[in-house]
Order: sequence, then C-alpha cells, then structure tokens
Amino acid sequence: MKNRLNTAVRVLAAAAAMAMATGASAQSAGTWTAKVGINKITPHVDSGDISAPALPGTKADVKADTKPILTFAYMVTDNISAELDLGVPYKHDLVGDGSIKGTGKLGTAEVLPPTAFIQYRFFQPNAMIRPYVGAGITYAYFQKETGSGQMTALLDPGGSPVTYRMKNKIAASLQIGSTVAFNERWFADVAVVKTFLKTKATFSTGQTQDIKLDPIALSVGIGYKF
Repeated sequence: MKNRLNTAVRVLAAAAAMAMATGASAQSAGTWTAKVGINKITPHVDSGDISAPALPGTKADVKADTKPILTFAYMVTDNISAELDLGVPYKHDLVGDGSIKGTGKLGTAEVLPPTAFIQYRFFQPNAMIRPYVGAGITYAYFQKETGSGQMTALLDPGGSPVTYRMKNKIAASLQIGSTVAFNERWFADVAVVKTFLKTKATFSTGQTQDIKLDPIALSVGIGYKF
C-alpha cells in the first residue's frame, strides 16, 4: 500500500511539473500569438493654415474612427517580442477649424497604418498579467481623399470641385499595454499607442496645408498563443 501511495505521489508530481512546463512554454521564447480586437484612432491635430489665397487661420481638424485590428507577435526571448499590427483602412472626417470653425465637413480621407513594434514584456513567461512597452514604426498610407462642396466653396468658389491628396509618411510610435491570461492559450489584451505623425495636404487649387496628426490609438482584443 505504501509503495502504491509513493508511486501515485510521484506520478502526480510529474504531471504537475509537466503542466507547469506547458504553461511556461506557451508564453516564452519561440511562441507565436495572434489577436483580434477593436482599435479607436483619435488624432490630436495641430493644423497649419492653408496657403494663400485662403483666408488667414483656415485650419482643419480630423475626427476619430474605430475599426477591427489584427495583430501577430513572436516572442524572440522570454521578455522581448516583435509585433505587427494590421487592419482595414480607417475613414476620418475633416472639418473646419480656426477661422472657419463651424463650417462643417470639408472632406474625408482613409488611412491604412500598419505598425511594427519591438516590445519588452515584464514578469515571468507564465505570469497571469504581463505589462509591456514597445517602440516601433508606422507607415501611414492615405487613400480615397474626397473633398466636399464646402471645401470647394472655401478654396475655389464657383469653380470646379476641389480635390486633395495627403502625403504618405513614416512615423515613430510608442506603445504601452498589458495581457491577462485566461489559461495557457487564451488571453485578453489592452494597448495604447501614440504616433508622432506630420503630413501635408496638397489641393487641386495648388494650395497646401501642413498638419500634425499625432494620433492616439486605444485597442482591446482577445488573443491566442500557438
């Protein structure tokens, strides 16, 4: 009886050790993760004036948009990871600001901002909560810029519909976030990203406008460890 009890204890101890090893390996070096969630991008705009012959103080503001986000990450070591954020284009409204504040929507623009991060994840690989910080590069790709009748009325009254283009830019991004493990495979994630983005609008009238967007993105999602 005693031998059987000792054997059972050894089997249980071995099983526990294997379970602990599995939990650690699920979040340690060599692990891939995928996450889906929702991401809200809110520009914090510092707009320059549209160049002459526009009225002095002709500025613009940019509204927020929320879209799904897909993220892949690879644990290079137990604490260092590489992450790629992907998604669908965000559609932002441009509205009047400065001396033309209250004039309404000037147009819309879509932007696709894929971002690559190098991250440092705190605590041990098998910790339930793992805060992290990251630094990376964002490529802001603008498309489908569309001007409104209000834009034409401001820049070329009585003329042809005014169109415009936004300049694609590479920008630095900083990130802070945390994961919360439900079990060995599934986890929740929340992250905040600040991107330092300046760009330029070029209008069909020949006028230009420098604009600092500096968006803050807030995402929440559910992930799976491979």
